[in-house]
Amino acid sequence: MVCKVVKKGLLGAALSAGALYLAFGTHAPSYVRTAFHKVRHTAKDSVPIQFEIDRAKEDIAALEPAILNNREELARGEVDVEHLKSEIDTVRGNLAAEKKAMLALRESLATGDLKLAGHVSYTAGEVKSELAHRLDHYRNVAKILEEKETTLKAREKAVVAARQKLTEMASQKRTLATKVESIQARLQAIEATQDKNEFNFDDSALARAKQTVNDLERRLEVKARVAEMEGHFSDAGRPLSIEAGRDVVKEFDAEFDHQAKDSGGKSDHKSL
Repeated sequence: MVCKVVKKGLLGAALSAGALYLAFGTHAPSYVRTAFHKVRHTAKDSVPIQFEIDRAKEDIAALEPAILNNREELARGEVDVEHLKSEIDTVRGNLAAEKKAMLALRESLATGDLKLAGHVSYTAGEVKSELAHRLDHYRNVAKILEEKETTLKAREKAVVAARQKLTEMASQKRTLATKVESIQARLQAIEATQDKNEFNFDDSALARAKQTVNDLERRLEVKARVAEMEGHFSDAGRPLSIEAGRDVVKEFDAEFDHQAKDSGGKSDHKSL
């Protein structure tokens, strides 16, 4: 059953496409697109302005959750930046202390005084081993510090960008709301002016009547032209005869103030 319905639908679509191709040829897709856009624009123009205003207000109000979400993201970003700064300060402090301890070990090797904390004596090898251990640890921590500083710069840029975006979004929201309010006020003013008019004429019917009369006049003019052309081009087939007793020459001379001259220079009126 479903297959039959699908087949019928496909067949109908194919027949419709074929009819369009027969009617418009290779320009059929262009006609279809134009008709679609025309219908869509016509439908949109038929929507009341107040409805569009209400829809615009709803779209603007829908921006508020996005703004709130961006505020939360910005707040979390700022907190992360502050915590990362605190971690970096701590690491820097630890590295400074570690460097101070290594300088003490190096100084003991230089002076030969190998008594360190607790006045315990160590061998030079033990001091060097401790110095190597601390130096490796210092280098690893310094690398971690460098990575944290790079991360901090990236997060600070992200926070600045988020703050600018949030500010711009809030500003655009206020601008759009102001524009919609202005449109609303203008619409109300126009409607108030229309309400003050005692008579509200619908001139669409008058326009249609005028168009109908104009079309009739045009058709009548075309018909008259056709009749005139038919009369003009059918003269060649008429027999050359006039009414008995009609002096057409005299009529012509009187009509055009013309006098025919004979061979002696005198005017001569002769009847045909």
